[in-house]
Amino acid sequence: MIDVETWQAALNALRANKLKASLTTLGVVIGTASIVLVITVALTGKRYIIAQIEGVGANLVYAERVRSSSDQLAALADEITPADLDAVRASIPEVVEVAGTRDIPATVVVQGVERPITLVGVTEGFQRIRNLAVLTGRFLDADDMATHAKVCLLTRDLAALIFPDVNPIGHPVRVGELRFTVIGVFEERVVTFGQSEIQRESVIIAFPLVKYYAGTEFVKVLYAQANRPEDVSSVTHQVGAVMQTRHRPAASYRVENLTSLLIAAQRISLALSIVLVIVAFVALVISGIGIMNIMLVTVTERTSEIGLRKAVGAPRHKILAQFLLEATLMSGAGALAGILVAVVLSLAVRPLLPHPLTVPISSVSIVLAFAVSCGTGLLFGYLPASRAASLDPAEALRHE
Repeated sequence: MIDVETWQAALNALRANKLKASLTTLGVVIGTASIVLVITVALTGKRYIIAQIEGVGANLVYAERVRSSSDQLAALADEITPADLDAVRASIPEVVEVAGTRDIPATVVVQGVERPITLVGVTEGFQRIRNLAVLTGRFLDADDMATHAKVCLLTRDLAALIFPDVNPIGHPVRVGELRFTVIGVFEERVVTFGQSEIQRESVIIAFPLVKYYAGTEFVKVLYAQANRPEDVSSVTHQVGAVMQTRHRPAASYRVENLTSLLIAAQRISLALSIVLVIVAFVALVISGIGIMNIMLVTVTERTSEIGLRKAVGAPRHKILAQFLLEATLMSGAGALAGILVAVVLSLAVRPLLPHPLTVPISSVSIVLAFAVSCGTGLLFGYLPASRAASLDPAEALRHE
C-alpha cells in the first residue's frame, strides 16, 4: 500500500518537471490511441464485411448444375426443376426459404431501337432471399406467379434508360416478343458487379413465363436460406445430397455458400489488425524507453535528494514505490489522454461514413489500452526506480 507521503513526493516531482513529463507521456498518448483505434477499425471492418455479404443474402446456399463438354447429350433429367425446390423445402428442416432463377439474354425496345438486356425469371421468395431493394412500386407476389401475369420489374439503370423523364410504374415495356407492365424498380443492396444473375440492365419476371422464351422451365440457380448462420454448412451438404438423390448418379452439381468468403475476409481483417496492433505496441515500447531514459536522468539529477531521504530514514521500498508511482502516473495520464483522443476521433468520423457503416467503440479496447500503457510505465520505470532505491546514502549525499 502506497502512503500519502509517497504520493505527495511523486506528484511534487512531476510538477517540478512538467515539460519532461509532458514530452514523455506524448509517446504513451500515441501508442494508447493507436491500440484503441486499431481495434475500433478492426471491428468496423468486420461489421462492414458481414453487412456486405448479408446484403447479397444472409445464410445463403446456392446450387447449380455443372455442365460438361458433352452437355448436349446430357439427359433432361439432370436439370434442376421447380420440383427440386419443393423437395429442398420439404426435406431440410433448417431451410426457411427456397427460390430459383433462370436468366436468359433478351432485348428491349428503347426509342425504337432494340437493346440487349438480361431477362431473369424468379420464383416466389427470391426477393426475400436475395434481399433486393424495391425503390418504387412492388415486387412480384403469389398471384402474379399463379396467374402468370405479364408484369415485370426493372433495374434502376434500365428504368432510367427506358423512362428517363417519367415514373415507369404502370407503363408497358416490350421484352422480346412479349409486352409487360412495369410494377416496380429495384436494385441490389450490395452491387455484385455482374457476378450474380442480376446485371445493370435486367428485367425480372415471374418464373413460369420463362418457358415462352426458353421453351422449358428448368432452374439455373437454386437458392436455399438457412435459418441460422451455424446451419449453413449442414444445409449446404443436405442440398447437395437432395440434388444427387433426385437425379442421375452421373449428374454433377455445384453447391456452395458465402461462408468461405466471409472467413477469408475475416482472416484478412485479422491479419491487418495484428500488423497494426504490433505497430501500436512498438509505439508504446518506444514511449516506455523514453520513460526509462527520462527517469534515469531524473535519478541522476535527484541523487542528493534521494540520499537525504534515505539518510533521514526512508526505507528502500518507499524510494522504489515513489519512482514506480511517477512512471505509472506518466503512463496512466498518457493512456487516458490517448483513449480520449481515440474516442473523439471515432465519434468525429461517424457522420462522414456511409449508411449503414458505424464505428463501434469497444470497451475491451479501452481497458486493454489502459492496462498495457500502465504496464509499460511500470516495466520501463522499474530499472531507474531500482537504481534510485539502491543508492548508498553517503555516496548520494556527496553527489554534486
